[in-house]
Amino acid sequence: MNEEQYKERILQLAKRKDADDDFLGRLITCRDEWVTSFLYETAAGVRQKLYGRDVYIRGLIEISNFCRNDCYYCGIRKSNKDLTRYRVGEDEILECCKEGYALGFRTFVLQGGEDGYYTDDRLCSILTGIKKEYPDCAVTLSLGERSRESYKKLHDAGADRYLLRHETADETHYRQLHPASLSLENRKQCLFHLKETGYQVGSGFMVGSPGQIPEYLIEDLRFLQELQPAMIGIGPFLPHKDTPFREEKKGDLTMCLNLTAILRLLFPHALIPATTALGTLHSEGRELGILAGANVVMPNLSPLSVRKLYSLYNNKACTGLEAAEHKALLEKRMERICYRIVTSRGDVVK
Repeated sequence: MNEEQYKERILQLAKRKDADDDFLGRLITCRDEWVTSFLYETAAGVRQKLYGRDVYIRGLIEISNFCRNDCYYCGIRKSNKDLTRYRVGEDEILECCKEGYALGFRTFVLQGGEDGYYTDDRLCSILTGIKKEYPDCAVTLSLGERSRESYKKLHDAGADRYLLRHETADETHYRQLHPASLSLENRKQCLFHLKETGYQVGSGFMVGSPGQIPEYLIEDLRFLQELQPAMIGIGPFLPHKDTPFREEKKGDLTMCLNLTAILRLLFPHALIPATTALGTLHSEGRELGILAGANVVMPNLSPLSVRKLYSLYNNKACTGLEAAEHKALLEKRMERICYRIVTSRGDVVK
């Protein structure tokens, strides 16, 4: 296809919110700047129609790096014996929220491995405490696979949103990334249970994970079309030194940005973060993500003593802009690209 044909097809994608697999595959893998620039501009235009130039912030609190699972790509996998494990108690979590609220955060994200210590009762107590102190705030959980009954209890206790990235929608690829104890079918079922329970649901996938081919990424997009999540988080695969994938190469920046833009065109209303992993891959990864159609950033509110211990991948950004105390600097960086940080709950625009 020539330049005009590409532009016409991208505009059709924006209008129809869909395209055939062949064209999606071409866009995912495209390296031609004249195509990608138009793709990003079109995606940014779509987000601006719905969200203006506002960028929502979420205060990320990483409550535990204990995990019962042994995913081959993850630094907090249970078989990593070189990792110092930690848990953040209820009082500390509430203190993180207090500091975040003073900084202007109105969404708190509690993220952790699948840690049996955090029973429904413990989590409900934490949620009740947050909602009592900060009734104008949203609480997002990202705590992995749980039962339908557990999801309902947590929702009833005040959880508004739940993030559960499916990581890959292809069964063959899923088996390359996970031990036999984990099931893609169960992962997907959890996502639909969350929607049925009433959560604003987030999912997403890694870009450039070992064994991934463009066809798998198209499957990811098709699964998301079936799920219709409120939030979609993607990020580059980044290897961790204490995993079987330690020698694998990093995910590709251009492919991540292409997919961010494609997701904005397929899901114009979605909340799409410029992820921590993107900021780790490139010093201006967050800005590039915003310019490609993202509209959320998630600075870290975790206690300083544990930030480096939530080690999903090597060299994770956990100082500087990843520290919520540097919110003013983050605001300046967004202002430089003509966007602005806003301090609202940042719910999805319908």
